Amino acid sequence: MNVLVVGAGLSGATVARQLAEQGYLVRVIDQRDHIGGNCYDYVNEHGIRVNQYGAHLFHTSSERVWAYVQRFSEWTPWKHQVIADVQGIYVPVPVNQETVRRLCDPTVTTEPLMKEWLATQTSPYATSAPQNSEMVALSRVGPVLYRYLFQSYTMKQWDKDPSELDPSVLERIPVRTDDNPYYFSDPYQALPTNGYTAFFEALLDHPNITVQLNTPYTEDMRKEATFLFYTGPIDLYYRSRNYPPLEYRSIRFETEHLPIDQYQTNSVVNHPLLSVPYTRVVEYKHFLNQVAPGRTTIVKEYTTAQGDPYYPVPTKANQALYQQYQEWATNDEAQGVYFVGRLAHYKYYNMDAAIEAALNSTDAFLATHATTTTPPNPSAL
Repeated sequence: MNVLVVGAGLSGATVARQLAEQGYLVRVIDQRDHIGGNCYDYVNEHGIRVNQYGAHLFHTSSERVWAYVQRFSEWTPWKHQVIADVQGIYVPVPVNQETVRRLCDPTVTTEPLMKEWLATQTSPYATSAPQNSEMVALSRVGPVLYRYLFQSYTMKQWDKDPSELDPSVLERIPVRTDDNPYYFSDPYQALPTNGYTAFFEALLDHPNITVQLNTPYTEDMRKEATFLFYTGPIDLYYRSRNYPPLEYRSIRFETEHLPIDQYQTNSVVNHPLLSVPYTRVVEYKHFLNQVAPGRTTIVKEYTTAQGDPYYPVPTKANQALYQQYQEWATNDEAQGVYFVGRLAHYKYYNMDAAIEAALNSTDAFLATHATTTTPPNPSAL
């Protein structure tokens, strides 16, 4: 039996590998000219490894996912830090003691004082659960830090006030009561030692997998495959039904190559205020401490409604629209069509969550379908 996988990003490549190891013949197509989806990276003409579609930081608490990715790459530990430029004052994100000292109260120097300060700024929800992202932020950091760090930044990123967005958007932002400067708390945090593209090359390197790039999906392709795994925008798949499209945010990248050793002191600097048009600046040579004397590459990121879809926009209206698409998708599973990934599920996934969702999807698929083309691989997770 043969399988068509649409999309060579995290979800598609994971599905392809899992099914190939169980004897399926898998054809992977992607409309771009490279594998790896938005994780794609390369070494530029200045000798600096950069991500074409924004910085990607791998972190996970899942033992299964961590074991899985180590099959296809060496990984170098990397604990990510983010700082924000608030009118020339640089503070850690997520909020910690140092953030409060620099922006609000210089006397907050211990965890008890930090907890006390947060208690004076925040209040519990008036309802049993937060109704939107503004409520989340106010309940966690209070109105002052909300205005400094989250309100305008969220408006720039989503073109929506946080009060319009699902709580999940700002629930992803942690708050520290100590001086821990690191963005993530997961036990496994790392970058692929030889880059994400090399990781994808290994992931897709199987005799049962063929990859075709510069190949957009068409409805005629469905007839040629026994099963279809689709990782693109779900509303694009059902566009012939003339249902209203879902809303996405994209990113415009502005790259600059500079004849200096260093542009900023950190890999990522957020710019949360509306007076700065971009959301953040990434200086790639910081990642894995790359050496490129006398030169550096920075990328300014501007979010936009135009361009490749990156982020589903979690408003109540979009979620209501998605329910209809999801109903169609559920019905089509009986016809051998499966939807996997961030765009197909219309849900924001971190990298590890995308891999885990793909593993779970193939687990469910293999529980009801089997092939005897080759013996199952005992090492497959």
